[in-house]
Amino acid sequence: MRGSDVSRDPCPWVILNDAGGAFAMGAIGGGTWHYIKGARNSPYGERFRGGLNAMRARGPIIGGNFAVWGGMFSTFECVLKGLRQKEDPWNAIGSGAITGGMLAARGGWKAASVSAVFGGVLLALIEGVGIAMNRTFAQQPPPMMPPPPAQ
Repeated sequence: MRGSDVSRDPCPWVILNDAGGAFAMGAIGGGTWHYIKGARNSPYGERFRGGLNAMRARGPIIGGNFAVWGGMFSTFECVLKGLRQKEDPWNAIGSGAITGGMLAARGGWKAASVSAVFGGVLLALIEGVGIAMNRTFAQQPPPMMPPPPAQ
């Protein structure tokens, strides 16, 4: 594909990479969150053990939830790249909408529609911020110096 990002792995591998990264992020963040929550809800003297138990019980679950979202998002993004033969922000926005809708599909059409819109809007915001940051911090070419006057 023309204009593709060569710094990323090809599509089948990027799905596994993104799912694994999402699992790690969810497990670390969720484990930290539940450690603090478990420690605060434990009796004095048992806070460390209570935090560890809560972290071990809930951290991997949160990581798994993140991995499912990340894997589905990357899968849909690869499908959209293949169908559209383009790499642009619309792939990520569409992938976010499809992922949100699919994850809420068990709740019925209304829940799936609301989640799809939310997923698309969330990814549109993320892509918009990314584009704005790239434009803001892009290295500007140095100004052209006029040629020296002829003598």
